[in-house]
Amino acid sequence: MVASTAERSARATYQDVLDAPAHLVAEIVNGTLHTHPRPAMPHARAASALGGKIGGPFDYDAGGPGGWWIVDEPELHLGEEIVVPDLAGWRRERMPQYPDTAYVTLAPDWVCEVLSASTRKVDLLEKRPLYAREGVGHLWLVEPTDRTLEAFELREGEWVLIASAKDDEPVRIRPFDAITFSLGDLWPYRARPVEST
Repeated sequence: MVASTAERSARATYQDVLDAPAHLVAEIVNGTLHTHPRPAMPHARAASALGGKIGGPFDYDAGGPGGWWIVDEPELHLGEEIVVPDLAGWRRERMPQYPDTAYVTLAPDWVCEVLSASTRKVDLLEKRPLYAREGVGHLWLVEPTDRTLEAFELREGEWVLIASAKDDEPVRIRPFDAITFSLGDLWPYRARPVEST
C-alpha cells in the first residue's frame, strides 16, 4: 500500500513534496501527499529496459523515426497535482525545447506506470483518471510480477484498451508502433534449470 501522510484539513502543497525524505518518491494527487520508497529491482529493470527500447529509436533516432523526448521519472506539475510517472514521453512538435527546470507543466503525450504493491492503488485509481483529465494520449501499464503490459488510448476522455502483451510476446503498440520488441526484454534474466547428465 502507498504510505500517505496523516489526514489533513488543508491540501498538500509543493512544500510538502520538498519536505519529504529524500529516499522517498513524493506525489500529490487529489490534495493528498503520497510517499513511497524507490522501486524494487524488478520494477526498476522493467522501467529502464522499456525506456531503452523506446528511447533509442524515438528519442535518439537510432533505427527509428525520432521525434520524442523519453524521460525516466519526470516530475509533472499538472494543476495542483504533482506526480512522478515511471516513464513519460512528449512529442517534440508539442515540446520543441527540452525544459531546463526541476519539473514539467506540459502534460506528456505518453505515460508508462510500472505497477508494484506500493504504487498500484494510486497508479490505477488516482493517477490514471488524472492522466485522462490532462489529455495524455496513451497510457501503458506494466506489471513485472505477472509479466504483462496493457496499453490504453484516450478517446473522448475515456481510456480504451488497445493492446496487451505477456511474457515474451512481441510488442508493436501505438504510439510507438514503428518498432517491434520482445516484452521479455523487460524482465530480469532468469537462469535456466541445470540439466542433469
